[in-house]
Order: sequence, then C-alpha cells, then structure tokens
Amino acid sequence: MKLTFIGADHEVTGSCHFLEAAGKNILIDYGMEQGKNTYENMPLPVKASKIDYVFLTHAHIDHSGNLPLLAMEGFSGQIFATPATCDLCDIMLRDSAGIQEFEAEWRNRKGKRKGDAPFVPYYTMADAERILRQFEEIPYGVIAEICPGIELRFTDVGHLLGSATIEVWVVEDGVRRKIVFSGDIGNAGQPLVRDPQLIGDADYVVMESTYGDRSHGPQEDYISKLVEVVQRTFDRGGNVVIPSFAVGRTQEMLYFFRQIKERGLIKNHDDFEVYMDSPLALKATDIFNDHTYDCFNDEALELLNAGINPIGFPGLRHATTPDESKEINFISKPKVIISASGMCEAGRIKHHLKHNLWRADSTILFVGYQAEGTLGRRLLEGAEEVKLFNEPVTVAAEICQLPGISAHADREGLLEWAAGFREKPLKCFVVHGEDAVTASFAELLRERLGWDAMAPYSGTIYDLAADCTVKETVGIPFVKRDAEGNPIIAKERASAPYLRLEKTAERLMAVIRMNRGLSNKDLAKFADQLNALCDKWER
Repeated sequence: MKLTFIGADHEVTGSCHFLEAAGKNILIDYGMEQGKNTYENMPLPVKASKIDYVFLTHAHIDHSGNLPLLAMEGFSGQIFATPATCDLCDIMLRDSAGIQEFEAEWRNRKGKRKGDAPFVPYYTMADAERILRQFEEIPYGVIAEICPGIELRFTDVGHLLGSATIEVWVVEDGVRRKIVFSGDIGNAGQPLVRDPQLIGDADYVVMESTYGDRSHGPQEDYISKLVEVVQRTFDRGGNVVIPSFAVGRTQEMLYFFRQIKERGLIKNHDDFEVYMDSPLALKATDIFNDHTYDCFNDEALELLNAGINPIGFPGLRHATTPDESKEINFISKPKVIISASGMCEAGRIKHHLKHNLWRADSTILFVGYQAEGTLGRRLLEGAEEVKLFNEPVTVAAEICQLPGISAHADREGLLEWAAGFREKPLKCFVVHGEDAVTASFAELLRERLGWDAMAPYSGTIYDLAADCTVKETVGIPFVKRDAEGNPIIAKERASAPYLRLEKTAERLMAVIRMNRGLSNKDLAKFADQLNALCDKWER
C-alpha cells in the first residue's frame, strides 16, 4: 500500500499521484504541465498497460491533459469521474488534441522548407477519442466499490463544474486506510457552483496549496469592479479583452455580465455587446446548462426556477468559426471580448491581444491565476513588449486584474477546509503549489492545526500501511538537454516519440537500481540483454 508522488510537487500544474493498493495500480489525475517547468518529474513507475484505474478530480487540463498518452501507450483500464467531469473532458481533451495536431501541422509546414525533421504531435485526436471511451461516471455522494478492497466517493469541492475531492478506502492484508485527495479546493461564494463541502475523516490527506501563501482579502464586489473597468474603457473608445479559461471562468463572467445588463450599470453604452470567442467555451456553456441540478448552487437554481438563464442575456454574441473570430476585430464599436486561453498561451486570445495590446484606449483584464512563465504573467508583471506570432507587439493597453476572482481557495479557505476534519490525519502531503508555497503551507498546517505535514518532491514514496517514508527525494531542477545529455536552450520542442524514449531510459535506470540485489548470474544476464539492445541501435 504505497503512494508515489509524480507531478505538481513543488509546482502548480501537472498533477499526478500513483497509488499501489489491493493489488492494483491507480493514477489520481494525469495532468499536463503548463507554464514554467520547475522540477523534473519522475516517469510513471509502471507501463501504462499495467495501470488498472484512473481516479480524476476534475476536467482542467493540468489534471486531465495527459490522459490521451495512456491510450497511446496501451492503457485499457477505467477512468472514474463525476458525470459533469466526464462531459467536460469529452470536449476539453478533444480540444487539447486538436491544438497538438494544429501545432504539428504548422511546424511541419514551416519546417518542410528548411528540411527539418517532421514534428510529431504530443498526442492525436484518435488518442483522445480512445481514452474518452474508457470514462465511467460516478455521481457525487455515491460510495462505489471499484474492486475488492477499493472503494471511492466523489464529494463536491466547489472549484469547477463537476470538480471533486476523492475519498478512497483501501483494504490490503487486513490493514484499512482512507486516503483523501483534495483536488483543487474552490473559493467560497463563487457564482454558479456550490461552496466546497467538507470531509470528516481520513488517515492521509493529499492537499493542494495553490494560494497557500496569500489571502484574497475581503470578498470584492466583482460587479462594481467590472463595471468600473468596462465604463472607463468604453468611454475611451476601446475594447475590454478578457483572457478567460473556456471552462468555468467564462461562464462566471457571463453570470456577471447578465447582472450588469439587467441593471443597466454601464452608462451611455446600454447596447454594448459581449463576444464569447471560443468554440470550447460555447460547448462548455451547453454542458453547464445540462448539469444545473446536480452542480449549481441555490442562487443559480432560484434563477432557473424563475425562468431566468443565469448565463444568458441580450447582446451576447458567439464566434464559432475562424472568420467570425476575425470579424470581431474589425467592429469599431467598443465591446467586450472573452476568449481563451486564460493564460494567453494558445488559442484565439492571442489574435485579440495582437489587435488590442498596442491600443492605449483598450484594456486587457485578467480574471484568473497566471502561472509563472506564461504570457499572461509577463503582461501582469509589466512587460513593455511581447512577441505574438513571431512579431514584436508594444504593450500600450491598460493591463489590470480583477482582484479576488479565483476558483481556488486562498490560505484561509484552505485552512477552513482542513479544519473540517474531526481528527488529525496521520499525515498530510502538500502538493500543487509553487516551490516555496508548498513548504510554507505545510509549516502553516503544523502551526495552526498541529498536523504532521510535508511537501514531497516528485519521486517520493510513502508506505501508507506502515506510515513511513520509503523514499524521500529532493527537487531536480528541470533542464532541457540534447541527445548527448548536454543542457540546451531550444525554441523547438523535441518530438513526442523522442520524449517517450527519454522517459523510458529514466525508467530503465530506476529498474536497474531496483534490481541491485539480484544474483550475479541474473545481473550478468540483464547486462547482456541491454548490451544486445545497444548493439542493435548504436549508430
């Protein structure tokens, strides 16, 4: 009964934990790293074909985005998630695969003229479609027996439609343990979704700490702040461009703009239009409307029961096709443009930034977390010039951030969630936060709640039955390397097959170390097999 930490350890994104229990190999999340990569992540301890189940906390790509890789590498097991998470993953993983294929096609079109080797997408639409067939729904609150010795329950954690804390009960060799994986803990008082629900007990807690070092402060009047930004921008004759996550944050913004329109809060621009320029956001909004009664909070349900769509209003325009997206920037009338991605790293938002960043009358309004290393973070930190589509663009627009709008609980919210446990767990593992934040929040849990808390690095292994560390690692700074292992700084990402080969080599070294105690005869046989393989491929 062991827990191995793989991803989002002293980092914010790329969440992944590996649980060995009751004879099964289980992944809890398998997310893509986004923004700055601080530390090396250890490879999965077993082949994808040896993984039995995936338990998924929610649909955000930094928790689900690597799942298609499992299909590509032979995973045939089941992925368990809430109904809303299953529906959101259906659109988000397809969208992610489309981005991978588009990037590969663009790079290959450019590289062909230079004679570059073909660029292989990280994964394909076919991989995404295969993995989606392996999803299985479990509603909130249901204790489901996954197999003999393993049960789980999803509890609403208020971060995103369908997001969950996962409670896992394990019985192995007569020892029973309960492990709670917090997922991303939501910020109380958000529109549409419910507040995080508390968990009463656990032997072990794996807890996120994204905002573990800061407070959102008193809850802001979001609508008044939003009105101030829109009013002054429209009065200048400019546009308000909102980089927004297509799933979750966009629907919240629609909720706010419905109220602004309903109350007539923008003066002299009563008929202003709001453009939702994201096919993914449009599909996600439909899914939100499909899960009102299992996921919406009481306030949103009251609106629905009164015949009011909480996220619809006059003047809301949808841009579905690329041509419709381009036309938005040729409309001279001041407008609001909500577009993905939320951190400005990809998608249609980059085109809208190209058309508005240089305009002193426009405003770029951030309404979500901007990870270190992203374009959104650089703009917030005062960049005077950025590069978009390989062209420099001067930053003359007003850059601002709506304070307090976050789908993540702050330090106080995280502590409140932790305080919901009636008894102290045996151990708390703090993950999913920037390097210093995970360590400082673990210390805060020790000081405030008396918990035994630690912030593991990738590769740390903990024995849950014996309540002891099997292996404790240190962070290995991430460095890009060439084929000879030399550090490089490269604009071009290595192909997916080559990255898989490097990961396989890392796994091979781990296997070699694990077999150190074999007999000399077996070690010699192992070495002969590896040398034969090297002879075959050495060139």
